[in-house]
Amino acid sequence: MAALGRASSSAPVLAAVLLSLCLAALSEEQEQLENLRFVRHAQDAPLVSSYNYIVIGGGTAGCPLAATLSEHSRVLLLERGGLPYANMSSEQHFTDALADTSPASPAQRFISEDGVVNARARVLGGGSCLNAGFYTRASNEYVRAAGWDARLVNSSYRWVERSLVFRPDVPPWQAALRDALLEVGVTPDNGFTFDHVTGTKIGGTIFDNSGQRHTAADFLRHARPRGLTVLLYATVSRILFKSQDGVPYPVAYGVVFSDPLGVQHRVYLRDGDKNEVIVSAGTLGSPQLLMLSGVGPQAHLEAHGIEVIVDQPMVGQGVADNPMNSVFIPSPVPVELSLVQVVGITRSGSFIEGVSGSEFGMPVSDGALRWARSFGMLSPQTGQLGTLPPKQRTPEALQRAAEAMMRLDRRAFRGGFILEKILGPVSSGHVELRTTDPRANPSVTFNYFREAEDLERCVHGIETIERVIQSRAFSNFTYANASVESIFTDSANFPVNLLPRHVNDSRSPEQYCMDTVMTIWHYHGGCHVGAVVDDDYRVFGVQGLRVIDSSTFKYSPGTNPQATVMMLGRYMGVKIQSERWKK
Repeated sequence: MAALGRASSSAPVLAAVLLSLCLAALSEEQEQLENLRFVRHAQDAPLVSSYNYIVIGGGTAGCPLAATLSEHSRVLLLERGGLPYANMSSEQHFTDALADTSPASPAQRFISEDGVVNARARVLGGGSCLNAGFYTRASNEYVRAAGWDARLVNSSYRWVERSLVFRPDVPPWQAALRDALLEVGVTPDNGFTFDHVTGTKIGGTIFDNSGQRHTAADFLRHARPRGLTVLLYATVSRILFKSQDGVPYPVAYGVVFSDPLGVQHRVYLRDGDKNEVIVSAGTLGSPQLLMLSGVGPQAHLEAHGIEVIVDQPMVGQGVADNPMNSVFIPSPVPVELSLVQVVGITRSGSFIEGVSGSEFGMPVSDGALRWARSFGMLSPQTGQLGTLPPKQRTPEALQRAAEAMMRLDRRAFRGGFILEKILGPVSSGHVELRTTDPRANPSVTFNYFREAEDLERCVHGIETIERVIQSRAFSNFTYANASVESIFTDSANFPVNLLPRHVNDSRSPEQYCMDTVMTIWHYHGGCHVGAVVDDDYRVFGVQGLRVIDSSTFKYSPGTNPQATVMMLGRYMGVKIQSERWKK
């Protein structure tokens, strides 16, 4: 254990659970997208074109939305990234994602003003190409509070589930976590279910039984080929508005996008008052694009030299990210690779999940360094590089990280992370423009734990994890002479963010929560229903424009939001089609 203790305390090696799986195998269906004739490169697009619907953002909401609308209309889907890892090795994509310099990188890194390392999807399929794959619905209470049609919600969830959701095989480490949660009182045992209910359960996954990832891009296989055009590497710079006789508000009538060569293309809506521009660019992208197009806080837009179309002070406000904290538990026995499969939904408002793996991407050498099993953003090598400025995350830096890891005791990489995420959260912040360049990330502040209620929930979650580690059910995966205090102390030293450490206080649950806060990529808000959009997701103050994605959420749905974001795309696609044919 002495050698293990020294390796474990080598903080940079085990760093952050940046929970995602960039490098997982993709399904055959996604690879077949390359052969779909309606998927094209933006450089091949005409300079001027027209459609019934223009959907901006081919992500978790945009793909099911566009596929649904294409059933009876002509739809253009604009995606700023490419196909999921097409024609590139996983190692190359990992390097690109870290370096954040390649336009083909599926993830664009950013650091919030709070000092937390984060990532934004830049790939067809969006965050579903990068996440841990867990699938769970929103609670019935969430659906009622959103004012959604429960019957259409259920049918939309089922449509999603038929396409890409599977029941996971539960390996021993995950089974031990499940049994430990039940032992410490996170009850009842709800078995396998998609439903969000208090207790411990096994949820769905977008990884099939062969380990291949399925993503929101799979929904495009259900599109009507003559009804849909998908353009890749298309960066939308602004939405076009005009005045129209008899209409009291500016009317959206098209968009401008650039291809990788910098050539500008214009796309217009066809004649007809039912045709619309729909923004599905995500929590960062949707408020950013509204502001770049002149819809946002007047003083902020004028400071950037943007012509104000509508003074909308709530655009970019109420942005929140569910804080996540984790602890790495070294295991005396080998642990199988597993992502999130089990979740404990506590009565105190914290959710407990776990990930484990075959030595967490430990490098091996066979004449050239390579990764035994890479967890992508979950890997320790990502944690090492995550706190470096983007320009320093080079292939050479990755090589140095690998060489340093090679010199360490391999047992330090054997084990798993138990993580907690809080409900809500109550704390929120804002998105603001840094520049008028649509390719740049905006400035983001989440204000983690600003509200005491969020911190209290985190403390309850950490205390639950402590009991899990000490439980009989989990004892096979912990060292008998390793104290809970030493395990948490080691994890408290991981460089998971850019915040200063409070070494003397880090063992208090409150300080541990604040010092080790990370993202679980469940950020949301910025275009709230009731503040920026109405109940049908139409943007206030203009016509012909909607926002349909996670930016409209005040709180994150369920333990993991991807199911509900996909559902919303299908749900609103069906509703918009229905409205179109009403006289």
